[in-house]
Amino acid sequence: MKKFLFLMLATMLVLAACSSNKGEGGKEGAANDNEITAWAWDPKFNIAALKLAEQSYTGDEDFKLKIIENGQPDIVQKLNTGLSSGTTKGMPNIVLIEDYRAQSFLQAYPDAFFELTDYINPKDFADYKIAPTSFEGKQYGLPFDTGVTGMYVRTDYLEEAGYTLDDLRGITWDKYLEIGKAIKEKTGKDMITLDPNDLGVLRLMIQTAGSWYLKEDGVTPNLAGNEALKEAFQVYKNLLDANIVKPTSDWNQLVGAFNSGDVASVVQGNWITPSIKAEESQSGKWAVVPTPKLNVSGSVNASNLGGSSFYVLNVPGKEKAAEFLGKTFGSNVDFYQKLVTDVGALGTYKPAAEGEAYKSNDEFFSGQSIVSDFSKWMDEIIGVNYGMHTYAIEDIIVAEMQNYLNGKDLDAVLKDAQKQAETQLK
Repeated sequence: MKKFLFLMLATMLVLAACSSNKGEGGKEGAANDNEITAWAWDPKFNIAALKLAEQSYTGDEDFKLKIIENGQPDIVQKLNTGLSSGTTKGMPNIVLIEDYRAQSFLQAYPDAFFELTDYINPKDFADYKIAPTSFEGKQYGLPFDTGVTGMYVRTDYLEEAGYTLDDLRGITWDKYLEIGKAIKEKTGKDMITLDPNDLGVLRLMIQTAGSWYLKEDGVTPNLAGNEALKEAFQVYKNLLDANIVKPTSDWNQLVGAFNSGDVASVVQGNWITPSIKAEESQSGKWAVVPTPKLNVSGSVNASNLGGSSFYVLNVPGKEKAAEFLGKTFGSNVDFYQKLVTDVGALGTYKPAAEGEAYKSNDEFFSGQSIVSDFSKWMDEIIGVNYGMHTYAIEDIIVAEMQNYLNGKDLDAVLKDAQKQAETQLK
């Protein structure tokens, strides 16, 4: 009997030990306590920025950042699938989300994100980035890159047509159209590229007037009666009617148009700079001036196109992830200087603009301090609430733009677009 009891006790001890070891192993196997996972796209831009941030981080010596490359559409799909299922299994600690899409996640899954208010000072970032990265007064996103726009122009074509850079500063789109006609007449070059299936140019146009596809609540469609949008439609059509547009249908055609010298200007976000500089033979032939504005009261010669921000998911390791972001993207001026020189990325952390890298001259642009100029224009951007439905509404607008170009009355176009948006977004 004693022998039997001894064997039972020994067996229980062994089982208890096995159970204990399994629990410890499960905890350790789930994640390295010092390893933070991040999802991002674009290895030469966003991912390169994260790697540079890891090198610049002065926190925990054992800290390790595991970056998993995902295309932006993949990130959107994986986040929606995972968060809608109610489980965070397989989710990263840090995720990059485009500003146009941020509110759709923050409003749909508010409990899934970790508040960063205690780790960064939102006032240190460009004002226009705060609305899309916050929700109900709480800061969830760390504003990263800016999509501040500019008008890149071929100075040789401009001079051949009898104009100077000063003639392009502070202009409206109507004046831009006038100069474009003169350049086409004198040089035979188109003024701009347009892609009928990508109306990003409409976004940058209407934001010069502080307007958007949605009202300030970020939910209600704002199409019919939108003065800025109506003028943007008219400008778009006027550009085409003036025969100063080179049509494109994808990224490669866009880049090819200016690298080949076929267009005199490029109105885009500053992220286009590396692509323009890729054609080294054109060094000294380009300059950048402020974006044209709409002829609408309150408009400014500054706008935004694109941009993204970092978010921390409410999963184990969230504090460590937030601390990493806060001590790099959220406060490190020296890091931002390297970000400009090593990656070519312009962030929205305002104190960084005082650094030397921001003041440096770019020989490709004839010695112009383009980073400093973009930083100045960034501060002039009017913030708008991008809301939850930018791309859904833009799908409607793409179709209605074609109806307008084919002769449909513009007021009717915008009213029909409004009805479609209201029905679709109910």
